[in-house]
Amino acid sequence: MVASVGAMTAEVRSEIMTDPQLPGWAVPPPEGFTADDLDHLADLPAHTELIDGSLVFVSPQQDFHSVIVDLLVTGIRRSLPKAFRVRRQMSVVLGPRQRPEPDVVVLRAEALTGPDVTAYQADDVVLAVEVVSPDSETRDRERKPQLYAAAGIRHFWRIEQNGGRATVYVYELDPATKAYALTGIHHDKLQLSVPFEIDVDLTEIERL
Repeated sequence: MVASVGAMTAEVRSEIMTDPQLPGWAVPPPEGFTADDLDHLADLPAHTELIDGSLVFVSPQQDFHSVIVDLLVTGIRRSLPKAFRVRRQMSVVLGPRQRPEPDVVVLRAEALTGPDVTAYQADDVVLAVEVVSPDSETRDRERKPQLYAAAGIRHFWRIEQNGGRATVYVYELDPATKAYALTGIHHDKLQLSVPFEIDVDLTEIERL
């Protein structure tokens, strides 16, 4: 029975792969996709992520998500040291089968090698930020932080919606355990000195 199921699966997969109407990414290779594949797959939907070798497609963005990302990027850029840069929705290569797209990243300025860059390397990222969405709660709360920590990204923020307001959970990497430790929960104001000075009025979201 197992052999016949396997044979049927292979046959169906072969038929799908030869269907000229389907894009090349419709059926993954047996070993899964790689981080490099994302730059070469034709007609791949915008903001597609690679998690554990599988393509992850993004649902339509909610208003809260868009506004809080704008608020954070503006606030970070206002006080960011010259040695760093902030970007929104750019993918980060964490490993051969991992290329997520944080909502916000802060990276070393020397990582910007030109306008055609499509992804950054984990070693260049100082901070990764995820805004939790209804369709990606498990990834944003569990899997992505695990991957960021394993790749050595020292700082991670998770943002949750709370009645239209933003709650920011701030984490720092524990070098002994290679896992994130919660260092603060911020509601109305995000005021930090690590990894850089930042002071953002989170209540501004109501006026944007």
